[in-house]
Amino acid sequence: MKSVVAIVGRPNVGKSTLFNRMVGERRSITDSTPGVTRDRIYGDVEWIGREFIAVDTGGWEDDGRSDTGGEERMSASIRRQVELALETCEVVILVVDGREGLTSVDQMIADMLRRRGASVVLAVNKIDAPAQRSAIYDFYQLGLGDPIPISAEHGRNTGDLLDAVVFFLGTEEELEGESREDCIDVAIVGRPNVGKSSLLNSILRDERVLVSEQPGTTRDSVEVQWEWEGHRFTFVDTAGLRRRARIDEKLEWFSVSRALRAVRMSDVVLLMLDAEEMVTEQDQRIASYIKRQGRAAILLVNKWDLVEAGEETWRTYCDALYHGLHFVDYAPALSISALTGQRVMRIPGEIVRVYEQWRSEFRTPDFNRIIREVMAHHEPPARGGRKLRIYYGTQIATGPPTFLFFANDPGLINDNYRRYMERALRNELDLMGTPVRMVFRKSE
Repeated sequence: MKSVVAIVGRPNVGKSTLFNRMVGERRSITDSTPGVTRDRIYGDVEWIGREFIAVDTGGWEDDGRSDTGGEERMSASIRRQVELALETCEVVILVVDGREGLTSVDQMIADMLRRRGASVVLAVNKIDAPAQRSAIYDFYQLGLGDPIPISAEHGRNTGDLLDAVVFFLGTEEELEGESREDCIDVAIVGRPNVGKSSLLNSILRDERVLVSEQPGTTRDSVEVQWEWEGHRFTFVDTAGLRRRARIDEKLEWFSVSRALRAVRMSDVVLLMLDAEEMVTEQDQRIASYIKRQGRAAILLVNKWDLVEAGEETWRTYCDALYHGLHFVDYAPALSISALTGQRVMRIPGEIVRVYEQWRSEFRTPDFNRIIREVMAHHEPPARGGRKLRIYYGTQIATGPPTFLFFANDPGLINDNYRRYMERALRNELDLMGTPVRMVFRKSE
């Protein structure tokens, strides 16, 4: 396993900027608003031949003054996230603000790190010019060795910082990491507060991401790797997708764009819905986007424990569900409770099943035999005395399965017959969890 390096510190000292600099891309949201990073964000880093995993954590605040206010409770949750990150890391980068100087919270974090016996690299950020180097001397009081002056925003001295990290990690040959090619990428999406983070924690049986009654708790797309019965998954917990008219902060715009990117980069999408609400217009927009991106999908109806449910209740709900989400009528539906764990552990098996369908390949002779049967069951359309004839078909892509048909006149195929063929192919080829794409070309 790769070594883990945690980045900790007060809010707004530049931890996420440093993290993005280290991983080489804007993986973690950066903003002048304190407390933007709330979950642990993971990224791969390579420096002078040494590979490790960096973890960006939420800003640590002194919550000794906590009362019943939501922000104070959130500070306690963020602190727990930092503690969880420290439990699994080999090296800690403590980031402090060279412009603001030494604070009591910096001292509190340093005291805790010393008590834990952690290997710490002290980074004094926002030292943008050599003339500012004198600001580092106060930080010797932390007792964590020589402070390293850096500018995460401009990249100044970040190489020296990484040299120090690699020194603490040592030079032992690390194990060869497994290829990600056999890893199933899963995006968890839905409206705010439908239970996406609770679901991920329930699957992992770990408080990996923050859970709060306050909508919008998850702002970054949080990526977590997990193994189950020989299968490897990368789950991405995304920010809740609101209607565009309600996205009035640049920070939330960025979070939503990350969620949409997670869908585009995924193999399977878990679309979460609230059992106490009917399908909304926003649910329909999300489902339509999943279909356009050609992703395999599973519909998860969360909070089913709050519904007086029976077999007939579920059938009635599914009728309304698929009527509202006809864009993804191929997706299986599952009633769950992320809070109680009801049917949660059926989800990994369903993910594997729809992923295998999404990646399915079919021999051309077998496929053409099925096409002949489909056309014999329902005659192709005709117009102006001309009848559609499909001479030949072949699969040209997977993820999703995509088929090319050669016909006498592709213009003769109408929407109704196209939908019939798609449903028939899905049934005959057992592709109930994946979209099917069909391309028609005139035969020469």
